[in-house]
Amino acid sequence: MKVNLSEGEWKLMNRLWQESPLTITQLTAQLQEETGWGKHTVITMLSRLEAKGAVGHDGNTPKGWSPLLARQDAERQETESFLSRVYGGHLGLMMSAMVDSKALTQEDIDELTAILRSAKEGN
Repeated sequence: MKVNLSEGEWKLMNRLWQESPLTITQLTAQLQEETGWGKHTVITMLSRLEAKGAVGHDGNTPKGWSPLLARQDAERQETESFLSRVYGGHLGLMMSAMVDSKALTQEDIDELTAILRSAKEGN
């Protein structure tokens, strides 16, 4: 399932990934300080996410909302979308930009090296 999440939808989904099910009242209380959203905004966001297939609710009153989209799937889709938009899908361009800007720590380099070794051994 391919789901593109807006910045606001990420905030709501992060709450549900941390703890679920949550009611609209609970979500509103948890998001109020960070976002300033009221109950109606949370309801609108949940409706959009439900239409995308990212969340669902139980039949109880009040309804408990839970994520249907796994965090790992959302992160992977966001990463692929970002790479496609910004770098035309070319990972090498991104890596070159990160190296040129000195954005990589030694820990990052070690992690990437391990990932590349694993990919090479798997092929």
